[in-house]
Amino acid sequence: MVARVIAVDPFDLVVFGATGDLAARKLIPALYFRDVAGQIPPQARIIGASRRHLSGNEFRDLARGWLEQHVRPEEREDGKVARFLGRLGYVAVQADGDDGWNDLAGALADAPERVRVFYLATGPELFGPICAHIGRHGLASKAARVVVEKPIGKSLASATEVNDAIGAVFPEDHVYRIDHYLGKETVQNLMALRFANALFEPLWNNAHVDHVQITVAETLGVEGRAGYYDTAGALRDMVQNHMLQLLCLVAMEPPTSLEADAVRDEKLKVLKSLVPMTPDTVAERTVRGQYRAGASSGGPVKGYLDELGDTTSRTETFVALRAEIANWRWAGVPFYLRSGKRLASRVSEIVVAFRPIPHSVFQGAGPISPNRLVIRLQPNEGVKLWLMIKDPGPGGMRLQHVPLDMSFASVFAARNPDAYERLLMDVVRGNQTLFMRRDEVEAAWTWIDPILEAWAASTDGPKPYTSGTWGPSAAIALIERDGRTWHEDEEGE
Repeated sequence: MVARVIAVDPFDLVVFGATGDLAARKLIPALYFRDVAGQIPPQARIIGASRRHLSGNEFRDLARGWLEQHVRPEEREDGKVARFLGRLGYVAVQADGDDGWNDLAGALADAPERVRVFYLATGPELFGPICAHIGRHGLASKAARVVVEKPIGKSLASATEVNDAIGAVFPEDHVYRIDHYLGKETVQNLMALRFANALFEPLWNNAHVDHVQITVAETLGVEGRAGYYDTAGALRDMVQNHMLQLLCLVAMEPPTSLEADAVRDEKLKVLKSLVPMTPDTVAERTVRGQYRAGASSGGPVKGYLDELGDTTSRTETFVALRAEIANWRWAGVPFYLRSGKRLASRVSEIVVAFRPIPHSVFQGAGPISPNRLVIRLQPNEGVKLWLMIKDPGPGGMRLQHVPLDMSFASVFAARNPDAYERLLMDVVRGNQTLFMRRDEVEAAWTWIDPILEAWAASTDGPKPYTSGTWGPSAAIALIERDGRTWHEDEEGE
């Protein structure tokens, strides 16, 4: 099966922070693949912008090195690489100063009617200054859009301040708050499973679903992000954005269409229906941890405090929590979320655990495990539906719990595009369905803030856990108190 490629209109894409890690690992490779696929028209231009003084050729040499590092050799053809690099330009711009902005304006002046995408691959402290300069230099044309990465603030108050600064230049329907998890094919398939099939939606409620688990686990530590990470932590870095967005897609009501606001209206309702956390419930329903020295697949690893060089940090590298949604569909169904670094395997998945059957007629056939729908985001993207079936052969009725397994790699022969490829092209098209609206961001912070405040007021710090495990034992107790267990299988990395 070959993916259908739909070309987009000519555009100019300006990447602020163009010499940074995100551009190197994700943006430049994603744009290269879209160019190879024939989706980017010949007139389109990609302009790097950062404070480093580079010539166009020097920036293109950097980009060539990034492609060699992040794109497999069999996917790099000299002619296609040369064609893509020929699209790239560069302007040295001081994000929080005046230098270079006239040069950028000059580079864009010959195509004022063209779609302009300003991608802010920078720290959030620069979102406001960059947008102000874009407005001051007349670059916010009618067809201009701005893309901002998370984190958008560190609290509701700071998120409101950032959103105000962006909104002073760009109207809300021209602001794209990107969450790459929403661009993953498996996440898109969650909507297809729910709303394009008659099988699941009648069962998608508290009468049939026992609980939901969402796990985003990494085997890596903070690596080169220790400075940023220590100001954020797992709750801000993963739960406030990625994981709450996944929860919304699982829990939302069917939208009237796939139009952007129809989908985002339903997600907002979920966020506003989350049962608020209080100081008492924070203690009962959340666990935070911090990894210590241990082992990973690559051998011995340091603890977080050793990597950071600060023995006093109370920043959590792991969080597990129990959330509840106060509406008719989900009342009484717990949503368990966990995310952390230096865990036992790398895996991101959503597990919808159905209720057990009310009565078994299979006496002596062994235990009957409830059905589970497992949506694997990474690695080995796919969907599994765990069912009870008869073990083949004579000798009586013996039951086994086995999966109906749909692996994307085996079903779809075409290369699976990275999430950024889809999202970048959606920005050019003006499709905001997979991007967060301002009120979604602020509703998520409204729910997260009381957790942060309760943790800050507590005398207890994060619970230690050994690298290479599944986090502190309190996270296991969190779910086992309810008579449930975390879903784990052998497919992580």
